[in-house]
Amino acid sequence: MYNAAGTQILTLTGLRFDANLGILAHEKNAPQPIQVDAELSLGTQPLAPRDDDIQHVLDYRKVRQIIIDECTAEHVNLLESLIGKLAHRLMQLPGVLGVRVKIAKLEIFDDCEVAIRVETGQW
Repeated sequence: MYNAAGTQILTLTGLRFDANLGILAHEKNAPQPIQVDAELSLGTQPLAPRDDDIQHVLDYRKVRQIIIDECTAEHVNLLESLIGKLAHRLMQLPGVLGVRVKIAKLEIFDDCEVAIRVETGQW
């Protein structure tokens, strides 16, 4: 059983925090809530890691912090700019072959969520 392998995808869903994002006056003056969903393709991996050591896998705590740090580093006018920057940063993580990321602005409209989704790399 432990010799078997499969495609591994690390997923963070529903990560919510405030970011400085947008072109409208009220968006420039105060942060707004966003939600980030991310999938990181790690390619073919053994079904069980070679040992039970966190040093030998991609630590999802670090991925979570990178997402927050990239999205809160500075004011960004466009959602497209922010998601591009974030996808690029996540692709640089060791072992990551592909990234799917979605960023949603949660309070733009009362009747819908506005989001952008990007997919890059190998799936």
